[in-house]
Amino acid sequence: DGDELWENIEFEDLFEAHKNVYLQMRNFYMGNRLHMIWGNHDMVYKDPASVRKNLGSYFDPIDEKDKPLFPDLAFHEALILKHRDTGQEIFLLHGHQADWWNYTFWRWGRFLVRVLWKPLQVWGIADPTSPAKNYKELIKVERRIKKWILENNSILTISGHTHRPRFPNPGEIPFFNDGSCVHPRSITGIEISGGEITLIKWHISTKEDGTLQIVRVILEGPKKLKEYHKKRPSLRSSPT
Repeated sequence: DGDELWENIEFEDLFEAHKNVYLQMRNFYMGNRLHMIWGNHDMVYKDPASVRKNLGSYFDPIDEKDKPLFPDLAFHEALILKHRDTGQEIFLLHGHQADWWNYTFWRWGRFLVRVLWKPLQVWGIADPTSPAKNYKELIKVERRIKKWILENNSILTISGHTHRPRFPNPGEIPFFNDGSCVHPRSITGIEISGGEITLIKWHISTKEDGTLQIVRVILEGPKKLKEYHKKRPSLRSSPT
């Protein structure tokens, strides 16, 4: 999920609130380094017309004219990264495909979030359709993904959706989860560099002089990617 288009009806509200982020992303896009995957909260981007409407350009009030943002940007349901030397593949997807409510019936989920659960959150009532807030649903989604991985020759897979970081050891089902970027004090993520994979966290820390700094912390790893293709694991023996 990149753009929260369930709670927010108009993309312009998101852009005005986070304009600096989108302009930073534009730098990656112009360098051909931005690859987008849709999730359930921005599944409208399955339609290229929605991508062009929201992300193709933006209005600059200083120059009083439209300027290109992400012209011709393509969204994908999933991506496969392939190591140029070893040929090893890494499958990337958001993960809501294993959650029937948020995949098949995502429009109903969006309707309930906008009309019902958004105001109820003020009273502390969590959205039961979200696996990030419903532990039983979270476990079901993870087990479906792990089953799919085993059925597809144990391809190394990285997803999100449940907001729960996962970093298996070599020999276990190669199912990784990059966690969440909506925690109030930190974000987690997966980094791949030099043939190694690492689970990291960025958070705000206070220096001795009282000023704040952003700190990168390694949570798990690094592990060599090639170690995850040595042995085919079984679903029963894997951790939940």
